[in-house]
Amino acid sequence: MPVRHKVEAMTDQAPDADPDIPGKPTSASRTTLSHIMTHNDTNLLGTVHGGVIMKLVDDAAGAVAGRHSGGPAVTASMDEMAFLVPIRVGDLVHVKAQVNWTGRTSMEVGVRVLAERWNESDPATQVGSAYLVFAAVDADGKPRRVPPVLPETDRDRRRYQEAQIRRTHRLARRRDIRELREKRAAEGFED
Repeated sequence: MPVRHKVEAMTDQAPDADPDIPGKPTSASRTTLSHIMTHNDTNLLGTVHGGVIMKLVDDAAGAVAGRHSGGPAVTASMDEMAFLVPIRVGDLVHVKAQVNWTGRTSMEVGVRVLAERWNESDPATQVGSAYLVFAAVDADGKPRRVPPVLPETDRDRRRYQEAQIRRTHRLARRRDIRELREKRAAEGFED
């Protein structure tokens, strides 16, 4: 299947996508945010506080979501935030983000966090990753439609498919929890 047809097939898989809005390639909104970690960023152990990294992740993901959707987008959820290696004072942190999947009004943004010593030439090492869901909103805070993402590479297509799996799991988890709460309420339990 030629690449163009693969991309079209991938976007056809999103049941919420709006066929009237032209798609945008993954590269159109991909971005990198870089920041040198200082003593102000540390936790009690002397390494960089996870919350500092989470804010950088949310900032980069928000920029990508806004770029892709062409306007404001708000964080709806953070599925996973994996901290793989501690980050130290003096590390130059790069937060790389891209839209992995789109629905009608929401987007999954994948983020990779890399770190390198600010004064060394060794390659950056992956130190974390996260998946966030953003909802595009209008001036009144109401959901608005987003363009479908058009994966360009095999890696983009893999990320798209993985994002669909995460979305299916999010929806199933939400449904199962709602059903459990309804069952418990029907049995007279208060939460």
